[in-house]
Amino acid sequence: MSQMRAAMYDRYGPPDVLYVGTAAVPVPRPGEVLVRVHAVSVNGGELHLRSGGLRLMSGRSFPKRMGIDFVGEVAEVGAEVRGLAVGDRVWGILSRKDNYRGKAGSAAEFVTVQAHLMSHTPKGLDLVQAAALPVGTTAITALRDKARLQAGERLLVRGAAGGVGSVAVQLGKAFGAHVTALAGGKNLDLVRELGADEAFDYAVTGPGHLGRFDVVFDTVGSRLPAYRRLLTPRGRMVTIAPDTGNLVGSLSYILVSTVYGRRRVQFFSGAPTRDLFSDLTAYVESGAIRPVVDTVHPLTAIAEAHRALEAGGVRGKHVIQIV
Repeated sequence: MSQMRAAMYDRYGPPDVLYVGTAAVPVPRPGEVLVRVHAVSVNGGELHLRSGGLRLMSGRSFPKRMGIDFVGEVAEVGAEVRGLAVGDRVWGILSRKDNYRGKAGSAAEFVTVQAHLMSHTPKGLDLVQAAALPVGTTAITALRDKARLQAGERLLVRGAAGGVGSVAVQLGKAFGAHVTALAGGKNLDLVRELGADEAFDYAVTGPGHLGRFDVVFDTVGSRLPAYRRLLTPRGRMVTIAPDTGNLVGSLSYILVSTVYGRRRVQFFSGAPTRDLFSDLTAYVESGAIRPVVDTVHPLTAIAEAHRALEAGGVRGKHVIQIV
């Protein structure tokens, strides 16, 4: 096979700019692996890339490809790659450079990926369901590495029913924290099932009614000052989503919050490598984390998946099945 199907767009705009085109099957270079992609998830950052909200980084060269993470099987191994063989089931993420430029999106039948950006998937986990979980590396980084969440602490998760939030609820419970979840009213049952000790509808419960927390994990981006004020004297707050409606103001507040020292708002953009994906695999195999899939879409319905994510109210992840 010299040609493959791939999700593309020729201009910035709404979900309707997405289509399934054809591209050459890539050839792995030294240090890379060719992956036959089974499924990918739809991520919030992709919506901003597609709409042109990040065009200063993504540029104006078209066509661009879509897809950041992936789950699949190794189809070919490039030179200098160790520990991976043809037929291995793997998951991972494209490099940040590839993500922004859109030159090698993972929403395609094949993708080449640097070997250090993937690991083996958990044993026995369905690959399409598994596509909901690569974002779990973000939750691990936020709670374990940035906030250093400890057993017995109080954790607040904003956006608790979303792709990252649903993993954070499970991980917080596995770490022994008391987990409070903020989610849409129709999703409170889900977050309780995932392990939340308390669950509140964000539409009717403001920060003033929530009490104090040792750790606040934010996946929403709005009202950062109000939620930072909920921290205990030794509290920590981590956000992964500055407010796109007020990006300058949001980023400025994150910077200014350093005056609060330990109680500042920490922000990071995930760039997981093999070790972190291996940690994710271990958490899944231990039973601490399970995938939460909202809807599985065929590749031809990728525009529909983008519309669904933009509409909000997501329960876990929208997944694109390739094969």
